[in-house]
Amino acid sequence: MDLVDACRAFVSVSERGSFTLGAAAAGIPQPVASRRIAALERRLGDRLFDRATRRAVLTPFGREVLPAARRLVGLAEALESDARRARRRPLRFAVPECCGTRDLAHLDAEAREHDLVLDFRPAAPAAREDLLRTQQVRAALVAAPEDQAQWAVPLGVAAAVAPRERTVYLETLRPGRAEAARPRRVWLQPEDDVPHLRDPLFRLRDALGLRPSQVVAADSLVSAVADVLGSSDLLLCSAAQTADLDLHWRPLGELRLVRGYALATTYGDDEERLRPLSRSIGRCLGTGEA
Repeated sequence: MDLVDACRAFVSVSERGSFTLGAAAAGIPQPVASRRIAALERRLGDRLFDRATRRAVLTPFGREVLPAARRLVGLAEALESDARRARRRPLRFAVPECCGTRDLAHLDAEAREHDLVLDFRPAAPAAREDLLRTQQVRAALVAAPEDQAQWAVPLGVAAAVAPRERTVYLETLRPGRAEAARPRRVWLQPEDDVPHLRDPLFRLRDALGLRPSQVVAADSLVSAVADVLGSSDLLLCSAAQTADLDLHWRPLGELRLVRGYALATTYGDDEERLRPLSRSIGRCLGTGEA
């Protein structure tokens, strides 16, 4: 017997003086209300209602235990209300700064269908890990090498003017000996300034004989895009980013670079709650999944 449900039926019937009306108010069929009250009477050891009358009249015993039954029902309802509020409390979620507002809004809307409200905290890779470590957020999308990633985003380079070539080779950026003008550069946005992306690109730069200043990390995505828009420079980025940045994307020829992400959470339950949103999270990251 569910003691709370039985007390709820008992209180509802006693307040309305009728098994039929009390059951309707409790949202249950009348036979169910009768069975629950009968089970409660067996549990408590005495009659709650006088069965000799047509109305639901409390016995002296029923009048004595009714206040306690009301308290129990009230506490159960308060618990359920607190639980609903706790489920609706926003889950603070550290995400890459390159995630678009529209995609994050769609992710939040889908999360609400799963009774989950997300509070996004855009941050750079190192900052996201720090937010999680200090428990300022409950979940974070952390940068990860491709073999450890749950989401993989292929990277290429983007320019203000569409390159004629289908694939861009960094060796074409090698400056000539007599070249006086500033050579073209490849800018890394803060999201890609991580060892598993930066180091292979720097090694390729050195192997091709490019100048150190030709492959550099930008202070911000805004400053990097501004440099690209005003020159023939290139931005290392995903294909999904170029639509928002008004740039033209091409894959890299000499090197395969993949921006990888893994979900890290403070509590294991949060990982389970976020798992149904995997596809939408991928869209925010630029995986290209529909």
